[in-house]
Formats: sequence, C-alpha cells, structure tokens
Amino acid sequence: MRKPDASRRTPPHTEPASPEDGSLSVKLSRQANRWLKDGALADADAAFKEVLELEPGNSYALVGLAQIAKRRGDLPKAINFYQICLQLTPYNSVAMLGLADAYRSGDQWSKALALWEKHLELHSSDAAVWTYVADAQRRAQHWDKAQKAYATALQHDPKNAFALVGLGYLHYDQKDFVRALSCWSQAHAVNASKTDLRLLTNLGNCHRKLKSFDLGVPFFQQALDLQPDNFFALFGLADCYRGLRQPEQSLTYWERILANDPHNRIVLTRAGDALRQMGHIDAAQQRYEAALEDGYDCFAAMGLATVLKIKGRYQEALAQLQTILDIDPGNARVQQIVGDCQQRLQHPPSRS
Repeated sequence: MRKPDASRRTPPHTEPASPEDGSLSVKLSRQANRWLKDGALADADAAFKEVLELEPGNSYALVGLAQIAKRRGDLPKAINFYQICLQLTPYNSVAMLGLADAYRSGDQWSKALALWEKHLELHSSDAAVWTYVADAQRRAQHWDKAQKAYATALQHDPKNAFALVGLGYLHYDQKDFVRALSCWSQAHAVNASKTDLRLLTNLGNCHRKLKSFDLGVPFFQQALDLQPDNFFALFGLADCYRGLRQPEQSLTYWERILANDPHNRIVLTRAGDALRQMGHIDAAQQRYEAALEDGYDCFAAMGLATVLKIKGRYQEALAQLQTILDIDPGNARVQQIVGDCQQRLQHPPSRS
C-alpha cells in the first residue's frame, strides 16, 4: 500500500490545536468523556455539543458524539460525525477506526476494509487492525489475502489471540483441522483464564473432526462447566462418546438436548441409535418415529427399519427402506439391509 503524501497528511493521533480561550472546551471535553465512560449519554451529548459551540470542528467532540450515536444504535448519525471529523483531520486514527467499526456494524465490510488499510499506511505494525483486515478478507473468502494478513498480525504480535482464533477459522473452513487445532490451542494457551466458551467448543470440534474423541471430551466438559445448557457443548460431548462407542454416556447428553429441544430430528435419531445399541429396542423405535413425524430423514428411516428388522417385522422394515431408495437408489448399505430382509422373508428363522 502506497503511503500518502506527507505534506498533505495530519500526523496520527493528533487533534487541532485549541484556541487561546480553549480551556473551557478542554474542561468540558474531559467531563463529557467521563460521562461517556459512565454511560451518562445524555449529559455527555450535551457537553460535547457545547464544546462544538465554543470550538466548531473540535475533533474530540465530533468523535464523542459519534460514539454516543453508535451506543444508541444510530449508525447513520455516528457515521456522519466520524465523516465530518475526517474531513477536518483526514488521518485522525480514532475517527478512522471508529468509522470503520461503524461500517462493520452495518455490514459495510468493503468500506471498513478501505479504512483499515488506510490506517495501516500510517501504522503498519498495528496487529489488531491487521486482524480486522484478515477477518474481512476471510469473510469474503479471499483465503490467500486473509492468511497473509493474519501472518502479518502475528509477526507483530505472536500472542495475539484474536489473530490466532481467526486463522484457526480460516484453516477450519478449508477443512485443515490439524492447523486449526494448532492455532486454537495457541490461543487457548494465551487465554490465561481459559473461560472462552467458543474457543473451548472449537477445540473440541477439531478433535471430533480428527476422530480423537477422547481428547475432545475435556474441552466440551469445560464448556459445559461454564454454560450447562450450551447446545454445541452438549452435542459435541454426546458425539464424542458416540465415537468412543459409549452409548450410555452419549445418550445422557442427547437427552439433555432433547429436554430443551424435543423436536430436534438429528438428536432424536442419535438418541435412537444409542438406545438401539444398548438393546432398548422399543425406546429406540419411539425416538426414530418421533424424528420422522415432521418429515423424511434418511438416518431416522434407516434406524427405524433396523429396529423393525430386529423385531422380525420385515415387510414394515422394507417399506421404510424403500423410502430411502426412492431418493437414493444407489445406497449400498440400504440395499444390503433390503437383501437381508428379503432373504429372511423367504427363509424365516426356525422357532425352537
């Protein structure tokens, strides 16, 4: 990125010089900032406006009014104040980053990105802003640009947790779960409190994808310690125990999800699978049928067909299997079960 002409730019992080009688405006600005920090927005708003009456174009007041508008949820008004400030002081970093954040809040990512890049022309070692740039590029699926921006952020701040987390998402989106796990593990190590719920579930999900289920369990358990009803932690923990072939443990967490979301088709099917593996055939059938109440689901239909087959109800099992074959005629697993049911109908097992 080309740097702007030095003769035309305002030095970063500076404000216009106050007039000789500016002591009152300085005092008001300081008081307004205190009110702003305390959340007394009406008082801060009135004080900043008084500063502008004393000193039109005061950058502190314009930025303050923009921050107030943003807190009130009035993004157009916040953007307007930031733009006025930047017209007067084009390289005011506080206004530039504030405007970029307002654009980001309004999903105007291209405008935010342009401002972050402009900021980096003057502050090229700002790891936080390099991370913003990387996140925006990742959002746009510009993978190479995003990876370079994350690398630059980490070059300037190797322990930047936000850059590590973002880079982890980039690798995860590209199904490179080993690298994603590495990035998120580093971010977890940096986070001394170890209370980042999303990061814990991310780490657990990497282990699920890599089938290292035993290593995923502790991360999901830590997440549940923080938030006992967290869906992603419950699902991840249940799925890890499923991968470890521990249906009793798995069922415990499927049932906890169903307590809050009783019509979740995927979870009903997984609960049915666990019950079937435990030998609770009637209970498994109930779960599969509940999953199919709101419409077709391949795995629920297959599960129901399997329990019907176990019960010797081969014709009913074949009817369920046919619904799958109508949609997926090449499903080899279903064809195998169909063949087994047909064979048993032709040669029923002898009863002693």
